[in-house]
Amino acid sequence: MKTLSLFESPPVSPLEFEERARQRGFRSVAGIDEAGRGPLAGPVVAAAVILPAQFSLPGLTDSKKLSVRQRQTLYPEIRRQARAIGVGVASVLEIDRLNILQATLLAMRRAVNRLPDSPDHLLIDGISAIPLALSQQCVKQGDSRSLSIAAASVIAKVIRDRIMLSFDRQLPGYGFARHKGYGTRRHRQAIAELGPTPLHRKTFAGVREYLCD
Repeated sequence: MKTLSLFESPPVSPLEFEERARQRGFRSVAGIDEAGRGPLAGPVVAAAVILPAQFSLPGLTDSKKLSVRQRQTLYPEIRRQARAIGVGVASVLEIDRLNILQATLLAMRRAVNRLPDSPDHLLIDGISAIPLALSQQCVKQGDSRSLSIAAASVIAKVIRDRIMLSFDRQLPGYGFARHKGYGTRRHRQAIAELGPTPLHRKTFAGVREYLCD
């Protein structure tokens, strides 16, 4: 894995990170983000997105700042306009076995490896590099500062929400359709009353207290 190259001055436009990478000679820049690091239940989902140089999609930003309706509107447009999209998932078992950070990096690596077009530079939301032999740059708050990372955040969030909706139908009573596995008061109450399911992260506080010895 190549040494991370961090730009000294903050970008001033939503595609500035991508443009600067292209000025350095990179031709296929992928933005990487994840959804689901914090919940008590469910997998972590990562997405890798390569956008065209002239990409434009008004309203696209960090998925956490968008409503469900806005994400659902942006999702097919990202799918339509992106040069390539890859999605990776790390299961609950992997989260408990590896820890959430390592499972997140695993999901990100899988997302990159599933891109139909190979990238030569990665823009990663956060501060942790992916264990891949590719040029990389970690971008703090990247989902608000880079369009390709923002696009990845929307893809990952929408797909993870759909996964949790399917689990809600399989495991009624926990409210997964509403909170998507996050530790809301209703969710914590359901765990206390009904006990953890195989979907719950056994190493997380809020779950492990209710496990049978």
